[in-house]
Amino acid sequence: MQHLKILAAELLQLLFPSVCNGCGQPLVKSEQLICLSCRFDLPYTDFHLYPDNPVAKQLWGRIPCAQATAMLYFKKGTRVQQLLHNLKYKGKPELGVLLGELLAETILQSSEHWEIDLILPVPLHKKRERTRGYNQSMCIAEGLSAGLHLPVYKNVLVKRSSTSSQTKKSRFSRFENLKSAFSIEEEEKVKGKHVLLVDDVITTGATIEACASALNFAGIASLSVAAIAYTK
Repeated sequence: MQHLKILAAELLQLLFPSVCNGCGQPLVKSEQLICLSCRFDLPYTDFHLYPDNPVAKQLWGRIPCAQATAMLYFKKGTRVQQLLHNLKYKGKPELGVLLGELLAETILQSSEHWEIDLILPVPLHKKRERTRGYNQSMCIAEGLSAGLHLPVYKNVLVKRSSTSSQTKKSRFSRFENLKSAFSIEEEEKVKGKHVLLVDDVITTGATIEACASALNFAGIASLSVAAIAYTK
C-alpha cells in the first residue's frame, strides 16, 4: 500500500509539477517552494552586517530603533516581486514561513547581537485578513519565531481602521493615512520588552513608523525592525 502511495505521489508530481515561486521553473524533489538557483541568485542586501544600513538610516530621526534590516532588494518585474506576490495573493502562507526562516538565518549572522524578547507582525485589518485568509507578515513572523526561538504574538498589535491603498502615496501621505490606524490590545505583553516588528516590504517606512508610535505609547523598552525586502 505504501509503495502505491509513493507511485501515486510521483505520478501526480509528473503530471502537475511544483514550480519555483520565484522563477516559475519546475522544482526537483529536494527543493521546496524556492529553487536552489533562486536561493543563490536573489538580490540579498547584507544589511544585517552593517548597523547603519539603508533601512536603519530611513528610520533615523523618525522612531527609536535598536536594529533594522531587510533581507532582499525589491524591484518591480523581478523574482523578489514574484515571491511576494505569490505570498500575498496566491494563497501561499507556507512561502512566508520559509522566507521568515531565511530572514532568521541572516539575523543570527548579524554583526550585532539582537536581544529580542518577542516578535510582532505588522497586522492587517480584520476585513482584509478574512478576505486573504491570512496575514503574510504573521507567516513571516512564524518563520522567524522558529529560527530565533522567540515567541510571536498575534492580536497584540492590531489595525483598528481599514486604510486606503498606500500605492503611489508620498511618504508624508502614507504616514497621514496610517498614523491612527494601529493600537495595542494587551499592553502587559509588550511593556518593558524589546520588540521585533516584522513586515514583508519596507518602502517609505510609514507603516513601521505608525506601528512604532503605538508600541512606544504602550511602553516598550526598545524596538527592532526586520522585513523580507526593501524598496530602493
